[in-house]
Amino acid sequence: MALKLVPDTNTADPRRNSKIDAPADLKDLSVDQLKQVADELRTDLIEAVSKTGGHLGASLGVVELTVAIHATFDTPHDRLIWDVGHQAYPHKMLTGRRHLIHTIRQPEGLSGFTKRAESEYDPFGAGHSSTSISAGLGMAVARDLNKDSKSVIAVIGDGSISAGMAYEAMNNAGVLKSNLIVILNDNDMSIAPPVGAMSKHLGRLVSSKQYLGAREIAKQITEHLPAPLREAAKRAEETARAAMGGGSLFEELGFYYIGPVDGHNLDQLVPILKNLRDNPHDGPILLHVITQKGKGYAPAENAPDKMHGVVKFDVVSGAQKKSKPAAPAYTKVFAESLIEEARKDDKIVAINAAMPSGTGLDLFEQEFPNRCFDVGIAEQHAVTFAAGMATEGLKPFVAIYSTFLQRAYDQIVHDVCIQNLPVRFAIDRAGLVGADGATHAGAFDTAYLGCLPNMVLMAPSDEIELKSMVATAAAYNDGPIAFRYPRGEGLGLNMQTKVTPLKIGKGRIIQKGKDIALLSYGTRLEECKKAALVLESKGYSVTIADARFAKPLDMEMMSKLAKEHNALITIEEGSIGGFGSLVVSALANAGLLDQGLKIRTLTLPDCYQSHDTQDRQYRQAGLDAESIITAALS
Repeated sequence: MALKLVPDTNTADPRRNSKIDAPADLKDLSVDQLKQVADELRTDLIEAVSKTGGHLGASLGVVELTVAIHATFDTPHDRLIWDVGHQAYPHKMLTGRRHLIHTIRQPEGLSGFTKRAESEYDPFGAGHSSTSISAGLGMAVARDLNKDSKSVIAVIGDGSISAGMAYEAMNNAGVLKSNLIVILNDNDMSIAPPVGAMSKHLGRLVSSKQYLGAREIAKQITEHLPAPLREAAKRAEETARAAMGGGSLFEELGFYYIGPVDGHNLDQLVPILKNLRDNPHDGPILLHVITQKGKGYAPAENAPDKMHGVVKFDVVSGAQKKSKPAAPAYTKVFAESLIEEARKDDKIVAINAAMPSGTGLDLFEQEFPNRCFDVGIAEQHAVTFAAGMATEGLKPFVAIYSTFLQRAYDQIVHDVCIQNLPVRFAIDRAGLVGADGATHAGAFDTAYLGCLPNMVLMAPSDEIELKSMVATAAAYNDGPIAFRYPRGEGLGLNMQTKVTPLKIGKGRIIQKGKDIALLSYGTRLEECKKAALVLESKGYSVTIADARFAKPLDMEMMSKLAKEHNALITIEEGSIGGFGSLVVSALANAGLLDQGLKIRTLTLPDCYQSHDTQDRQYRQAGLDAESIITAALS
């Protein structure tokens, strides 16, 4: 869908206190004036996100840093890359999108992340973490080959830099020695009290050309000392730098380390950034800034998650306007079901990659703290870690969003499936996800897992079925098994219903007919029921089947559907190449398409859908009841 950015004519202009709308407007301002800009930016940001929801805490934490970067560097000529992008709201507001911030994550509005198609100030799109240093290094090398002089700045958080990809990029950057500025936004530490003028002076000094030169001279002198003295000098320097905040790890990777610096102190930030701009270093530099997530808004500062992701909220109190769910979320159903199984089986363990609350495993951890493992933003490690556990008889459940599990594909193939290890994959956020858009849509897991030998794939049609599939996975020890479930709420069914493990590869018939067969994989089953009612009112007899399994397929049920109906329609919340493709291939190879069966596969469209509400996304995708009816009648 084309992006239609329309200014909000029903609200006051969010630039009411300032004319700042582009980085050029910042160039001639004093530091005191920049502080005023930051204050106004923070106020407008809180006001806007209170009406739309979104990523608040991370954006509040980088207001001053954003102002300082844009006041110092010449964006978009200089390249500024935000890792993940959920902290880029102030960046959007300072780069010509301030009057559109009320559309953030709204249908046809601004993306909640950086997006190349949205602005020339977004040189690299994101949504997943830990990509910024790799992308920045690529841009820096391209600059060098093109004999250009632009600066390249990558801003990455302390969580994102924990991922292996970030270390791979830093290791490569140290070897290539291209001038690249990496700003480590560390919001997991308290800010030390400022030390006044001397602190500011030291911050300016250590980033200055004179200091860089003096330090290089000192290193050259040290190299000519006898070995014992040379090692003693090196240890003394490392000890001194560790006492000042520590940078030896980054320097071992080839970076020149500066910091830590107060990321909310423009008196420090601006001079340091100017020195980095005016005195290009022969190699990469890491500037370590300490910030406070949720800074400047007391409800966010005091919230356990610093109001990382919020729905609409009251500005005065910070109270979020959450509607009471009519049914439990699938994520919670999974967590409670896993807890229930873990009470019966002490071999069950749970693993997540920096998403304990997002996957529901924070609930599991409360009851089983020694059996729950958060490995950080490291999906590859999570999968192989689980594989190692499985070799020793444990029953690991790896709970990861569909879109994040993509990052661990080789480990699934090489470390789990080839060895046929019984690792259980709980794939959250399967299907379309609404406001998070294309980067977080779980479209491809059925396709990329369905082609793997030894893998068993399941998808529940409701929350009771999910509970059954957790029990099935817990009982299954013959190899890897995965089950996918969507973002959002179930149907409100009785969760006290007792469940037993399903028979592997067996689906179920919901209702019998003789003309059209609707074969659903996942939670589109309810849309199939709605479609069947309309089709029956038009005189068609409709069978509804719940596949339950994409691999192995229930060939006995498939054969009956193919032989006893004129038309068969598969419906799934996934991409082409997934469940429908597996069904068509199986029927063709069994000769069940030779007698003229009409078959259609309804999947997500072959494109990356823009952010919207989940209901509208599924209508646009052609996976609602009306679209199923249209496919049947065609």
